[in-house]
Amino acid sequence: DVRKTYENHYTVTDLAENTGGPARYVRLEETGQKIGFITPLSHNFCESCNRVRITCTGEIFMCLGQEDVADLRAPLRNHPDDDAPLKDAIRAAINLKPKGHDFDYSRQKLDGQMPRHMSHTGG
Repeated sequence: DVRKTYENHYTVTDLAENTGGPARYVRLEETGQKIGFITPLSHNFCESCNRVRITCTGEIFMCLGQEDVADLRAPLRNHPDDDAPLKDAIRAAINLKPKGHDFDYSRQKLDGQMPRHMSHTGG
């Protein structure tokens, strides 16, 4: 556990700070450094998640723990002078955000290989 490792060397103080994302923040008192922990397995934050990822190729991923994706290229290309189709596509994608994730990849039958690493979409 990463937090326990820090606690073995520093005084770790929980902070009430909330940036609107999934991280829970602590301060290392000896250094003043602030660290955010994102713990999807021990602290499921899905219900309050307000994040999506849009890639440079026009795909929008609603959750880093799922493979669901929507394509924003078609409304951009097919309606260059009208933002309404793009806005509709984004709203439709966000409505598909799951209520939970499955970060336990052993249940996803991936045979030891993830089809899309979080780092590919900015997570």
